[in-house]
Amino acid sequence: DVSPVVAGLIGATVLVVSVSVTVFVWTCCHQQAEKKHKTPPYKFIHMLKGISIYPETLSNKKKIIRIRRDKNGTPKEAGRGNLLVDAAESGLMGSDKAPDGPNAAPHVDQLPIKVDYGDELSPDQSLTPGGSKTSSPSSPGDDVMLGELTFSVDYNFPKKALVVTIQEAHGLPVMDEHTQSSDPYIKMTILPDKRHRVKTRVLRKTLEPVFDETFTFYGIPYSQLQDLVLHFLVLSFDRFSRDDVIGEVMVPLAGVDPSTGKVHLTREILKRNIQKCISRGELQVSLSYQPVAQRMTVVVLKARHLPKMDITGLSDPYVKVNVYYGRKRIAKKKTHVKKCTLNPVFNESFIYDIPVDLLPDISIEFLVIDFDRTTKNEVVGRLILGAHSVTAAGVEHWREVCDNPRKPIAKWHSLSEY
Repeated sequence: DVSPVVAGLIGATVLVVSVSVTVFVWTCCHQQAEKKHKTPPYKFIHMLKGISIYPETLSNKKKIIRIRRDKNGTPKEAGRGNLLVDAAESGLMGSDKAPDGPNAAPHVDQLPIKVDYGDELSPDQSLTPGGSKTSSPSSPGDDVMLGELTFSVDYNFPKKALVVTIQEAHGLPVMDEHTQSSDPYIKMTILPDKRHRVKTRVLRKTLEPVFDETFTFYGIPYSQLQDLVLHFLVLSFDRFSRDDVIGEVMVPLAGVDPSTGKVHLTREILKRNIQKCISRGELQVSLSYQPVAQRMTVVVLKARHLPKMDITGLSDPYVKVNVYYGRKRIAKKKTHVKKCTLNPVFNESFIYDIPVDLLPDISIEFLVIDFDRTTKNEVVGRLILGAHSVTAAGVEHWREVCDNPRKPIAKWHSLSEY
């Protein structure tokens, strides 16, 4: 016989265990469902000289191994280290894209790697209204040619795939005065959705880079091509600071017809114009400087009209505040995440000790970032106040703060594209 007390404890234990298991199973199923819904309806593969360097992006499909022949013509199975190529891409690439040899495979260390938010830029990469950098003396000016970009556009009707090959660039400007050269690479985005974001590898110390990289995007109907725009951003990699923006190329596909075959195009690289960027919303911040205590108080108040970043039509924004002295970041802080809103209210303040004599070289960068639990956080927009401010409103706000000590000055600012 079991006493009522023991029976009650056993029943309570069973009930707690059952509820815990149920909650755990429900949480796992919910996370799997969210991850499944957030997966974009398209897939893409990245090919370098005919070899897929991202074969893992295509799943649940039979993969084949490229066969290379020896000098006698006898087929030889590819050894360890050779890359697998998905069978689906065999219909997209012809024999002219075959690799020249085992050395055609790219090395991992050739790819640009970011340890922080991949799309963040520092104030030394700020753009003027004309689009050139303000701090780099080697930045291209109005009378400097930025070179040309050569690429091709093709469409595979059976697979509903858009194929873009970035071939080469000519006549790039010098971005590194020490080596009198550049380390160029290209970021490509398909507008207006901005979901198809890819980039090439970095080519070291050259002004005439030959990329020969193919990006294949699946799930794009041919009827939608007329509404899309290819955006190429040409950059120069910098190991010790943020990358330099050389220029951009905008190619509306409304004037390109790849239905009859591959279309080869050459476009002039133009200075990046932030005035043409799509609105990223607005951010309201307040600044106040105490000259006696030598402290700067920064208050992130609120944002409005932020772009939709999630499949729900909302975002989970937070603001990262970086303080720079010249090119060096000396402080970083961030607000709390505001869930499911395009008009968040933060009302969070941060205090920084800044001597008066350093104020002319101080920049404060605000990065509005969309938080994502399952994937990488994405930068929504950017604002810079201080020495590297790129807008007239930002320059005026900083001047008022310096001219009116101990007075909090709050203003709205439009967020620029990163």
